[in-house]
Amino acid sequence: MTFPKIGNLAPAFNLTNQAGVDVALKDYKGKKNVVLYFYPKASTPGCTVQACGIKDSRSDFDALETVVLGVSPDAPAKLQKFVDKYALNFDLLADEDHSIAEKYGVWGLKKFMGREFMGILRTSFIIDKEGRLRHIIDKVNTKTHDQDVLSILRNGI
Repeated sequence: MTFPKIGNLAPAFNLTNQAGVDVALKDYKGKKNVVLYFYPKASTPGCTVQACGIKDSRSDFDALETVVLGVSPDAPAKLQKFVDKYALNFDLLADEDHSIAEKYGVWGLKKFMGREFMGILRTSFIIDKEGRLRHIIDKVNTKTHDQDVLSILRNGI
């Protein structure tokens, strides 16, 4: 697994959100910082805790001129159910062929209950308003993720 290099332009993406609308990194250039977080699967316990933390901290992210985008291999319809069930207030993006996860180095071998499989390695990327990668969190704590990211943003990316 190889992450993009900090300081370089973040890999471009254009993915469909839960509502079927295309969202691209370039949409935010010059306007917002972007937190791009990759998670394995919508509506699972860890992913739900992580997403609800972000939802509850939305005003803090807004105050720091930052948009949060969650990325998983789930289809847009499944993402919409996740958004509806937990009243999420940010976009979730469908990376069904995991091509963007591969660009970011987060598609890899996982182990769970004695079996190995390929999947998303839970990781977050903080991208500045110019589209440059400023920080990578590869040891994500789902319970404190929102506060961990806000701390990085507050300390200046």
